[in-house]
Amino acid sequence: MLCRIGGRRLWSLPGLQLGVRSPLFALAPTSSADRSALPAWAVASVSAVSPAGAGGWYETLAASAPVRGAEELLLSAHSATGLPWWGSILLTTVALRGAVTLPLAVYQHYILAKVENLQPEIKNIARHLNQEVAVRANQLGWSKRVARLTYLKNMRRLVSELYVRDNCHPFKATVLVWIQLPMWIFISVALRNFSMGATHSEGFSVQEQLATGGILWFPDLTALDSTWILPISVGVVNLLIVEIFALQKVGMSRFHKLVTYFVRGVSVLMIPIAATVPSSIVLYWLCSSFMGLSQNLLLRSPGFRQLCRIPMTKSDSHTPYKDLFSTFYAKFISKK
Repeated sequence: MLCRIGGRRLWSLPGLQLGVRSPLFALAPTSSADRSALPAWAVASVSAVSPAGAGGWYETLAASAPVRGAEELLLSAHSATGLPWWGSILLTTVALRGAVTLPLAVYQHYILAKVENLQPEIKNIARHLNQEVAVRANQLGWSKRVARLTYLKNMRRLVSELYVRDNCHPFKATVLVWIQLPMWIFISVALRNFSMGATHSEGFSVQEQLATGGILWFPDLTALDSTWILPISVGVVNLLIVEIFALQKVGMSRFHKLVTYFVRGVSVLMIPIAATVPSSIVLYWLCSSFMGLSQNLLLRSPGFRQLCRIPMTKSDSHTPYKDLFSTFYAKFISKK
């Protein structure tokens, strides 16, 4: 068990870089008859958002301070850059990922690398403690249950002391999830508010700007992507993140396999969900997932890890991309 405490990467699944997508965003907007037809349940109005406590939980979230802050951020980026809305969404996503989640991801890998490097010492402590407990159990006549509880109690204490000594408790590696997931939710809800007709204090309609702020096959960012290109792209990128992570793991435990299958299922489920929300939100999801995939690959680079002072570990490779391709080829291509 102890050997698994500091496995190469906790199980911060991509995704987290994926995030836990929720159907709460499956409320698509429309304000004109010529836009994509929406199911009746999907039609709502931001003007119907009630004050906190007066409506449902989603109305409370949509009117919350963090979401309003996300709206102001998006409006400021759009105003400062002068880009069309599709460019503003892309640029804001790249900026947030680069300024917030990338440093946190580096810190996550730093902590996990230190935890992995502690494993030989933890194994050694476990072996000696097991011998010591066995001797004491014989001397004092302890039952197997008492001996086991004594071993576990002291082992937890010793491992905790190691984490404190090296300042690398595994829980610190989860900080990325606690920041990235709320940020993903707030930006998504802010874009939903805009697409549903939110009006800025100066009086102009953001919804009208989004209606002409798209590009290529999705010129109207308040409408659904009838081609399904954006939704399918979101699912494919998220699946790539999951598979890259899975290819890195060797001899996964049953629990890790179940988690991997679950996240694969969530990635596939995201396709129909993304097909029922405005293109502005799906564009943000796609940009966010693509940045997550890029960061995942970047953090495998030995040069970048050295630049960020992430400790070297036994499992590190000097040719990570070549190894990744070889593993992918062996798993998905050579078997055919």
